[in-house]
Amino acid sequence: MRTITRRAGPLGLAVTSLLVLTGCALSSPEGDAADDSTKVVVATHDSWNMSKKVMRRFTEETGYEVTVQPSGDAGALTNKLVLTKDSPIADVVYGIDNTFASRAVDEGVLVEHNPADNPGEDFEPQDARAAEQLTPVDYSDVCVNIDDTWFARSDVPPPTSLDDLADERYRGLFVTPAPSTSSPGLAFLAATVARYGEGGWADYWRRLVDNDVKITSGWSDAYQVDFTQGGGSGDRPIVLSYASSPPFTVDDTGEPTTSALLDTCFRQVEYAGVLDGAANPEGARAFVDFMTGREFQEALPDSMYVYPVDPDAALPPAWSQHARPADDPATLPESVIAAHRAEWLETWADVTS
Repeated sequence: MRTITRRAGPLGLAVTSLLVLTGCALSSPEGDAADDSTKVVVATHDSWNMSKKVMRRFTEETGYEVTVQPSGDAGALTNKLVLTKDSPIADVVYGIDNTFASRAVDEGVLVEHNPADNPGEDFEPQDARAAEQLTPVDYSDVCVNIDDTWFARSDVPPPTSLDDLADERYRGLFVTPAPSTSSPGLAFLAATVARYGEGGWADYWRRLVDNDVKITSGWSDAYQVDFTQGGGSGDRPIVLSYASSPPFTVDDTGEPTTSALLDTCFRQVEYAGVLDGAANPEGARAFVDFMTGREFQEALPDSMYVYPVDPDAALPPAWSQHARPADDPATLPESVIAAHRAEWLETWADVTS
């Protein structure tokens, strides 16, 4: 299986460079913080982009300085932690999501820790052991998005469901990233499994293929190149993206030109956890606790383009108006995803080839 590519935000503003934050230095893979009790090394995905102000606040409150160590996308991050579990590369991990949570737990890379005041209890892993080791920090709803302006000009009614995407009326209009190379693509595959079941999801994908679905390697290609509202010369008005994407298409009237179909969503949750064998476990626990605090939570939408798990965290005005998360998103237990992910991808490849 190829690695999973994670997108940073609704307009694909992936942070792929090594970001040196004030109060947050980047180190080599082995790090120089192993013997320094004032430093906390955080292994994360390449989309880390928390504000300097928030990170300075953590240092001011605790005395710890954070070294951010990007380690690829969610899949690559998890794999790296598994491969180095006997000599941990960091103290704490952020960015393992619910499609990889069970693997991290089953491989023994984490220890038990949950903040005493945890605002994200509604987003805890369904697996009891995972819930003891992983703390929810943020979530995203991966959903089909449509170009409202395109459908307003056409004689085709906008789609409203997954079933519609396989309807003849929408032939050649839908583009989605592949689950083998894209984190949102994998979430969409999981959504089809949750919706149609083990006996029906492969047939649904056959119907999509027959209806001329376009499959790209990543979210950026699908949204920014092929989507009609992506800023290029795309010709497909239906795309897989996020429930948080519409605020980034607001026009001069103050209204978004796209919308998310909230009945098509799969919920991704990102977690933080303390690594087994951490050189600074006390600092690691302090940072996990800080990530669930109000200041960090309220910085997530603008910094990381994700929803905070704290239900009382204030959202940016555009999010409050135009980025409503799904009321009833599709979900699957982490253990089910872990047990069947490779099998699903193999079947998907056979169907779409």
